[in-house]
Amino acid sequence: MKHYLKKLEDTIREHWDQKALCDYEGESFTYADLAKHIEMFRLFLNESGITKRNKIAICARNSARWAIAFWDINVNGCVAVPLLADFHPNSVSALTNHSDSVMLFTDEDIWKKLNPAQMPALKAAINVKDSTLLWHRDEQVAQAWENRENLFLQQHPSGMKPEQVSYSTKNWDKLAIINYTSGTTGNPKGVMLTYGALSDTDDFANSHFPNEPGETIVSMLPMAHMYGLAIEFIHPNVDGVTVYFLGKTPSPTTLLKAMRDVQPYMVVTVPLVMEKVYASSIKPALEKMRMLLNIPRVNKLIYSTVRKKLITAFGGKVRCFIMGGAALKPEVEQCFQKMRLPFTVGYGMTEACPLLGWEWWTDFVPGSCGKPVHEIRIDSTDPKNVAGEIQARGRNITVGYYKNPEANAVAFTDDGWFRTGDLGTIDDEGNIFIRGRIKSMILNSSGQNIYPEEVESVLSGCPYVVESIVVDRNGKLVALVYADIPEDMDAASRNSIPEQIRTAANKALPVYSRISKVEMMDLPFEKTPKMSIKRFLYK
Repeated sequence: MKHYLKKLEDTIREHWDQKALCDYEGESFTYADLAKHIEMFRLFLNESGITKRNKIAICARNSARWAIAFWDINVNGCVAVPLLADFHPNSVSALTNHSDSVMLFTDEDIWKKLNPAQMPALKAAINVKDSTLLWHRDEQVAQAWENRENLFLQQHPSGMKPEQVSYSTKNWDKLAIINYTSGTTGNPKGVMLTYGALSDTDDFANSHFPNEPGETIVSMLPMAHMYGLAIEFIHPNVDGVTVYFLGKTPSPTTLLKAMRDVQPYMVVTVPLVMEKVYASSIKPALEKMRMLLNIPRVNKLIYSTVRKKLITAFGGKVRCFIMGGAALKPEVEQCFQKMRLPFTVGYGMTEACPLLGWEWWTDFVPGSCGKPVHEIRIDSTDPKNVAGEIQARGRNITVGYYKNPEANAVAFTDDGWFRTGDLGTIDDEGNIFIRGRIKSMILNSSGQNIYPEEVESVLSGCPYVVESIVVDRNGKLVALVYADIPEDMDAASRNSIPEQIRTAANKALPVYSRISKVEMMDLPFEKTPKMSIKRFLYK
C-alpha cells in the first residue's frame, strides 16, 4: 500500500503546471502553487515555535483555500481539526478548545462570533479566504506568519522546483486528523484517525473507483466530514484530479450547471440529492410512458435513454455515482437498477475513515449496503437471520476518541473490534444489511424488537411521504412525517392524508410493527452533514 502523501508528492512533481484546486467560477491553484504553500507553511512552523503533532483547526465553507490549509497542516505533520462551518459559535469555540488547537483557519464572519477567551490554547486565527491574520495572542506566531513569504524567498530565491518536493511518510501510526462527529444521537466526539487510516481509504478507493490525472470532480459535500474529505477531495487530488469546490450548498440549477461545466468523472453525494433528482425528473418522465414500460424490449430502451440523459445532465463523463451517509429509498434504488445506472450505495462512519461497506452496482444486492471493506462481524448467534451489532476492525478504524476515556471504554470489544452501534445481518455472500441503530431500537410489550428504520423504509414508498421518523409513545408506534402535498389540494383531502399514509404503510408491515398514528411535520427534519436525521431532537 502506497502512502497517500507519497502519491501527492509524485503527482506534484509530475503535474506541476496542472490545476489542482479550484473554486467553481473563482480562483484556481496549480500543483506548483500548492507545493509553494506547503513549503511556506513548513518555514512558518520552523519560525513560529509550533511543532509537529500540534493541533490546528479549520472552520469555514469549502473552498480551494480551505483545501490548501488542510494540505499545509497535514503534509507538515500537524494534526488537522476540521470543524463544520454550520456548528454554533459556542460549539466552534468549545471544540477548538477541546482539541487543544493552537491555530484556527476560519473566515471573518465566523471569527466575529467567537470568543478567544474560551480558547486559551489558541495562538492565532487566520482568514482562510485571503491568508490575513485575524487575531493573535502570540507575537512570535504572528511575526512568523507575516514573514512567511520572505522566508520562502530566502530559501528559494529562484522559486521552488518540482525535484525539491519531498514529503515525510514515516508516520503511518501518527495522528493525522481529529474529526468531530455531529451524529444522530447528540454530543460530538473527537474521532482520531491516523495517516495509515487515510492511506488505507485512498488505497481501497483506488482499487475500486480509480481515476486519472487531468480528470475533474465537483466537491459539494462538507470537507469537515470524513465522507467529503476522504472520497471527494483527498483520494482524487493525490492522483492528479482537479477538484472544483462549490462552497455553499448549491441550488439544483447551480449544481447541474457546475456538473455540465466541470464534467466530473465521479459524483459523490448523499441519497437525498439523487432522490430529489428522481422525484423531480426521472419519475415524472417514466410515468408518462407507464404503458410502454410493460413491453419488455421497449422498457429497456426507455430506461437506457433516461440513463443517458441523466449522465449527460451531470456532465456526460460520469463513470460512477457514489451515494453514502444514509439508505437510498427502495423505489429509487429499484429504478436505478433497471436503468443500469453506474451507482453504488456504501456504508460508513467517521470512525472508519469512513468506509465499512461497498459494492459496485453490477453486484449490488438491493436492500444491502455492500460487502465489507475490511473485516466485519455480527455480534449474534445467527448473523444471517438474527440482527446483532455490526463490529469492524482494520487499518482504517479510529484509534479512539480524543480526551474521552468514557467513550473509549465502550468503543471496542475486549478482543479489539470496534463497536459501530449499528444493528445488522450478513448473508452467505458477505452482503451487509443494516436493521437500525442500537439506540433507536424499540422493544414492544410482547418482547419483539422493532427497528424504526425498517418501518421508515416502508413509509418512504407511501404517497406524499418525503421523509419520516418512527417513535415509541406509551407503547404505540407513531410516525412523524414530512410530506410533499400539492398546493391546490382541498382541505378535506389534505386532512385525509395522515390516515392514507398509515393505512398504506400498515398493509406492508407485520402486525407487531404497525403504526397507530401519523403526525404531519411542517418543516423537514434537522439533519447532520451527511443528511441523517438528528433523531435525538424528536420524540
